[in-house]
Amino acid sequence: MNYFSKMSHVSFGGNYLEIRRLSRKLLASHSFLFISRVIKMCGIIGFIDRTKSRMDGSSIKAALSLMNERGSGDGAGYAAYGIYPEYADYYALHVFFDNLAEPKKKVDELLQQWGEIVHQEEIPTTPQPGIRKVHTPWRYFFKPSGDLMAGRMDSEKDVVTYIVMEVNANVKGATIFSSGKNMGVFKASGWPEDVANFYRIENYKGYIWLAHNRYPTNSPGWWGGAHPFNLLNWSVVHNGEITSYGTNQRYVEGYGYKCTLFTDTEVVAYLFDLLGRQHELPHEMVVRALAPPFWDDIDRMPEKEAELNKAVRLTYGSALMNGPFAIVVGTDDGIVGFTDRIKLRPLVVGENGSKLYISSEEAAIRVLDPEVKNIYTPRAGEPIIGRFIE
Repeated sequence: MNYFSKMSHVSFGGNYLEIRRLSRKLLASHSFLFISRVIKMCGIIGFIDRTKSRMDGSSIKAALSLMNERGSGDGAGYAAYGIYPEYADYYALHVFFDNLAEPKKKVDELLQQWGEIVHQEEIPTTPQPGIRKVHTPWRYFFKPSGDLMAGRMDSEKDVVTYIVMEVNANVKGATIFSSGKNMGVFKASGWPEDVANFYRIENYKGYIWLAHNRYPTNSPGWWGGAHPFNLLNWSVVHNGEITSYGTNQRYVEGYGYKCTLFTDTEVVAYLFDLLGRQHELPHEMVVRALAPPFWDDIDRMPEKEAELNKAVRLTYGSALMNGPFAIVVGTDDGIVGFTDRIKLRPLVVGENGSKLYISSEEAAIRVLDPEVKNIYTPRAGEPIIGRFIE
């Protein structure tokens, strides 16, 4: 008999001790999924120094580890921008290899077909008791040949995008999980501090940092499923569920993207690349397309504003994301944070001079910056954008 049925058949007769005993037993039950999922939402955090002053990874590790109760030990990760100044003109491709034989040979051949491998090496790691090393993290610094896609608006970026899709869909034993310039993603299955120590994250210095502590709900806990998700210089950390994933997936696949990583967050990176890079929408308009106002709200807007929002909803209806979510995105020129249209997941913003912080919790921001002054919570669907100071 389950606890619900057991409680319904007991005559407590005012015996609060019996009620308390059974209630505690119920709350401790692993089968009580609703309570478990409410408590253990993912933890996310983003940071930018608008002056491009770089910070090492020790503080972001401490901030993310503070939110350990939001994860399950099934995945954590970090993205940092500005970490490869000596290779800033080349694409840094981070790859998980199941082994360094056949999968690596195929990736090497594909890269040589589409450009030049300037440098390659295994990503330095330190063994951790809490992490089983099932993949070898490798990095390439790669110069694509834009001539091979002549006539395209962003020929080099199109080459890199093609390579990422081709490897992840068709090269068994290899997954490209980071592909931007002067930036990199570092992730694995494990707790935040273990993943940070595994990759020696304190040795990297960046002017943008994203971090994520995962509690998977609808997809497996594996290295490629950990956040951040990345394509080119777009990196995404996400707390929640994209319930419109099927529609969003079909939409981006119509433009040549391939969703292969078994998680809804992957599609967010591709939506930002499609709308932000290929369609050249500003970040504010990308957010408006993904988390648009409700029709009732649009009807109450001034005429010109209403016309714009109607056009966005009609044009990008298949890009609209439903479900509870809070998202932070790293970009070429800054970071973007936003929530779903009724804010079913928390997002907190902090500012201190040139620094902007976006997180699931205020406490994590205060670990990064104990002197932070301006703390606030944005409205549902409101984009929070931090750009570099020119």
